[in-house]
Amino acid sequence: MKVNTQSVNFVADKKLIDFVQKKMDKLDLFYDKVIQSDVYLKVENTSDKENKIFEARVSVPGDSFVVKKQCKSFEEGTDAAVASLERQLKKRKEKLRSYL
Repeated sequence: MKVNTQSVNFVADKKLIDFVQKKMDKLDLFYDKVIQSDVYLKVENTSDKENKIFEARVSVPGDSFVVKKQCKSFEEGTDAAVASLERQLKKRKEKLRSYL
């Protein structure tokens, strides 16, 4: 799956982008009809430790899922968001399966 990654207010290094790509690729195991994924990595300009925002939009036929997580690191946010997307995609697949 092609993941469009954009970093806001900072420059993301190759290692972080590869990490996000690898985690998002795992979503194909749960739902194979993913059309497109957009990931936004943002850094808020605050003194708070949890100033990193990971936002993902996954498009599937007829719907799209949006997950936004705010954590101390992008890796932590990626893990939490992918787990949430995984649940949503499994739920959608079960719902579609019940219609057949």
